[in-house]
Amino acid sequence: MTEIICSGFGGQGVLVAGMILADAGMEDGKNVTWYPSYGSEMRGGTANCNIKISDEEIPSPYCHQLDILYTLNDAAIDKFESQLRPGGILLVNSSLARKDRTYRDDIKVVMVPATDIGNELNNPKGTNIVMLGALACASPDFDVTYMRGAIDHFFAKKGKNNPKNAQCFDRGVEEARKQL
Repeated sequence: MTEIICSGFGGQGVLVAGMILADAGMEDGKNVTWYPSYGSEMRGGTANCNIKISDEEIPSPYCHQLDILYTLNDAAIDKFESQLRPGGILLVNSSLARKDRTYRDDIKVVMVPATDIGNELNNPKGTNIVMLGALACASPDFDVTYMRGAIDHFFAKKGKNNPKNAQCFDRGVEEARKQL
C-alpha cells in the first residue's frame, strides 16, 4: 500500500493533485481512497488530502505512515513531515519553502521550484502538475509515462485540455531526475 498526503494552500491544486493520483490508481485497477480536508476559506486557507493506493482492500482512508509527502508550502512541511516513514519521499515546492529549513536525514527530499516553473511556462495553475511529475519520477510506485497519460485522461474526462500541463509535468520529472 502506498500512503500519500498532498498539502498546501487552498487554490494551489493539492486536492486536484490527490484526485489525479486516486484516479490514476483506479484506472490501473487498484483500490484507492481520497480523503480531503480543508478550512472554511475557498482560497488561501490550508488544504490537504490523504490518498491510499493498494492492491488489497483499504480498511481506513486516513494515512498513518506516509510513503510520500507532497508539499506546496512551509505549513504543509511543518504539519506532516513527522508522519513520513524512514526512507519516505518529501516533495518540496522550493519556490515557497524557507531556504534555511533543515529536513530529517532519514528521508529523501526532492526540491522542485514548482511555482516558478508554472509561471515560467505561463501556466500558474500548473504548479500541482509540476509536482506530480516530480512525484512520478521520485517514487518507484509510479511510472512516469503512465502518470503523464493519467493526467491527460483525468482532464479529458472533465472536457478540459491544457497542452501546457504536459510541459509542466515534464519539467517536474526533469527537476526530480537532477536530484536522484
